[in-house]
Amino acid sequence: MKKYLRTILEWGILIVVAWVLSFGIRTYLIDTRIVPTGSMLPTIQLQDRLIFDKVFYKNKPLQRGDIIMFTAPEGSGEHDDLVKRIIGLPGDTLEVREGKVWINGEAIEEPYLKEAPEYEYGPIQIPEGAYLVFGDNRNNSKDSHVWGFVPEENIEGKVLLRYWPLERWGALK
Repeated sequence: MKKYLRTILEWGILIVVAWVLSFGIRTYLIDTRIVPTGSMLPTIQLQDRLIFDKVFYKNKPLQRGDIIMFTAPEGSGEHDDLVKRIIGLPGDTLEVREGKVWINGEAIEEPYLKEAPEYEYGPIQIPEGAYLVFGDNRNNSKDSHVWGFVPEENIEGKVLLRYWPLERWGALK
């Protein structure tokens, strides 16, 4: 009977430690998300599973082209975490016209787009402490061109890699 109780206690401790580690890792280091929409097609497919870095990305500035997870800005009408690509950085002047994104007067190359945007937006200057994000599926993405800037404090992480499905496993380009 004593051996039986010891085994139960050991398993109980093991389960608690595993749960605490899992909770700590997901809360502070990395997290995962399943992508429920097609706003990032063709880069991210429906139901792709992504791993996000929640800590180490803060060691260097976010770059144009980074794919981030963030809390939807107030007034956006969105209630879930979102995944989009950073297009505009703090201080940039951004405009969408002629099917292209123009940053500080120059058209940028966007080889990841599903199709050119069929709307016009801006010109608008991005304030300090904020980013402008778009989906790669520009014409079917509810993003900054609809609800505005993402405050830096809303950014929860940067995509590290896609882990599912296995045939597309790896870093997102």
